[in-house]
Amino acid sequence: MEIKGIHHVSAITADAKENLNFYTNILGLRLVKKSVNQDAPSMYHLFYADEKGRPGTDVTFFEIPRAGQTYQGTNSISATSFRVPNDKALDYWKLRFEELHVPHDLIKEQAGRQTLPFTDFEGQRLLLVSDEHNTGVAGGIAWNKSPIPQEFGIIGLGPSHLTVADIEGTESLFTSVLNFRKKGTYPSEMAGQPDVAVYETAEGGTGAEIHLAHRTDLPSERPGKGSVHHVALRVENEEELHAWIDRLNEHSVDNSGYIDRFYFHSIYLKDPNGITIELATDGPGFATDEKLEHLGEKLALPPFLENRRTEIEQRLRPL
Repeated sequence: MEIKGIHHVSAITADAKENLNFYTNILGLRLVKKSVNQDAPSMYHLFYADEKGRPGTDVTFFEIPRAGQTYQGTNSISATSFRVPNDKALDYWKLRFEELHVPHDLIKEQAGRQTLPFTDFEGQRLLLVSDEHNTGVAGGIAWNKSPIPQEFGIIGLGPSHLTVADIEGTESLFTSVLNFRKKGTYPSEMAGQPDVAVYETAEGGTGAEIHLAHRTDLPSERPGKGSVHHVALRVENEEELHAWIDRLNEHSVDNSGYIDRFYFHSIYLKDPNGITIELATDGPGFATDEKLEHLGEKLALPPFLENRRTEIEQRLRPL
């Protein structure tokens, strides 16, 4: 059994309308599904991805209008990265961020790649990562109808960054249970803190890494708008997902058991520091209930919520 890489990342926003504007009009991602949180259908769940919503290209947001500010700290998914085709693309994005007043840092090297850190309008911690020298998991294809030239567009998710207080527990989960392998380390940006460890799976590369930072100088994060709820990892199919459930149970890792999310099938678990991790199948995919050319245009509901459509639509603010 082998996890294929990052599947998606799900985060929290307090303003779905402004979120939609930022991730489509500024970052150029495609809204591939406009839906609701299946466990709390009074809130939006928005899915942004590449042209087809390929696994490994998808960032999603739950809208919680009254969410407070995030107080950053340990035991968190502390940054989400997006892949761009090459180093030249980072120069384009730096200029774009300057023109649109998007808070950003300088282009700098991290783990052997050029990166451009930035934040969204709620302080969501993000960075663009160049695929200039990527030899691992292939990226997707940027949407050709976005405002970004396709040769510079975002082609998927890069490494997820985790910050923890108890690094041994998380290391053990990823290596002994989830079968990741340690690739190397790079210096922390914080003086006096341990190096950041890089773990990879399957083909490796930009789309198949977890970067794990051990911080001893911070309290636990208090999540809110601008924080990440969970990271999902790619599993080939449903048969393999059930094999992972067996493996988690054999290692006494508490988990949700099988959950049908309609667009993919999942299990959820928590690492020893309380970070939520999902394993999700590559299919069935976002074109299950909408034609590919019309993804994200209407409110999509899984079959078990369809009989509540009128009630759900009345509770949602139009986007």
